[in-house]
Amino acid sequence: MEALQNTPKVIRKVFLAADLKDTDLRKLLEKHEIPVSPLAKGSGKELVGRDTAHQGVIAVMNPASLLVSFDDFLATLDTTKNPAVAVLGEVQDPHNVGAIIRSAAAFGLSAVLIPEHNQAGITGAVVKTSAGMAFRIPLVSIGNVNHALGVLKEKGFWTYGLAMDGKAALGTDAYDAPAAFVIGNEGAGIREKTLAACDVTLSIPMHPRTESLNAAVSAAVVFYEWSKKHPESLV
Repeated sequence: MEALQNTPKVIRKVFLAADLKDTDLRKLLEKHEIPVSPLAKGSGKELVGRDTAHQGVIAVMNPASLLVSFDDFLATLDTTKNPAVAVLGEVQDPHNVGAIIRSAAAFGLSAVLIPEHNQAGITGAVVKTSAGMAFRIPLVSIGNVNHALGVLKEKGFWTYGLAMDGKAALGTDAYDAPAAFVIGNEGAGIREKTLAACDVTLSIPMHPRTESLNAAVSAAVVFYEWSKKHPESLV
């Protein structure tokens, strides 16, 4: 439903169980002239995998078409409103990527920037973990994280790298300029050159018994803190 309401162009075909009673779904499929095929009872595992539940609805999509170019995104961005974006830096677990997309949408960020290399792309697992938010928030393709940060700085952005040993504790920044939050690899963190390119390295204060948080959880905490300084982003 999220895909049909927000980005129907990504859907190539939909398989529906014969006993599916969702008339709103069928109306949207008809409205957008998306091909529909019947899904026989007990079938579908050959399309989604043996261990994946499909609930009688299977959509064949082109996830790559969800991505917009960096230039196109920047052309529509109003920096006078001090927006924030998430920048993924080699986040390789698709569930983390999906969760970060969901949190970015929940806390009013303007986009999630996704590099082309050494990074989990937009897959079915990412879309599912995002709970449909992959269809609601711009997902921006970038060639190189460091280059993207340089361009954002030219646009007036302050860049923040999330790091366990960050020099600034979360909660001390006013976020009175556009902000770009870099989330690094689950194990290695942010690359050294990328971290050096950040204006600020952020750490999350936590109990000493805990060494660190999951990448997606860390991102959610930071996005929430930013949103407190920008309540208009939640409207």
